[in-house]
Amino acid sequence: MITNSPSLDLVEFVETNILPQYAQFDRAHNLEHVTRVIRNALDLVRITGADINMVYAIAAYHDLGMSGPRAIHHVTGGKILASDARLKRWFSAEQIKIMKEAVEDHRASASHAPRSLYGKIIAEADRDIVPEIVFLRTIQYGLANYPELDHEHQWQRFQQHMDEKYSVNGYIRLWIPGSPNERRLAELRNIISQPRLLRQQFERLFAECASTKD
Repeated sequence: MITNSPSLDLVEFVETNILPQYAQFDRAHNLEHVTRVIRNALDLVRITGADINMVYAIAAYHDLGMSGPRAIHHVTGGKILASDARLKRWFSAEQIKIMKEAVEDHRASASHAPRSLYGKIIAEADRDIVPEIVFLRTIQYGLANYPELDHEHQWQRFQQHMDEKYSVNGYIRLWIPGSPNERRLAELRNIISQPRLLRQQFERLFAECASTKD
């Protein structure tokens, strides 16, 4: 039976014990980000018919691995989920295995397709391909992790990331046919293909980020 929302006791557990951990991460992987990913993932449940409790938990745990090295955060996050015995209250061992693999498979630069529908859902939800949000998160990450770079070098890093990940030749892949990301990615690629327009977007958002930087 497909329900419209996750179990209330699971939501209470996640909101009390899991989501607050995102406060320690950079602004590109903070509580605002995971909240958007959860919302995106739950929207995809309606398209796919997946188990909503599993999808909700995977989305909530997906970036907890940011507590360690970013390069392997997807692997670390899978281990964190699998080792959390509290989840046995809601999920079987087989479900937890699928959830662990879904967290491991969510990274956009992964060399293989997600191993299950749940991996595809969380990978798609994590894309969050709203052009303004993509630009903002990229700038926030640059400022947080490369503070030594001056304005021009931040732009170069930003532009390179857009080209390598989101352009028509980029490595990003969409996994759920008919998802809102298809239209949004087309919009994003249209901006990326126009360097002057892309630079304008960067300058506007960079100025906003720099003015609010702690």
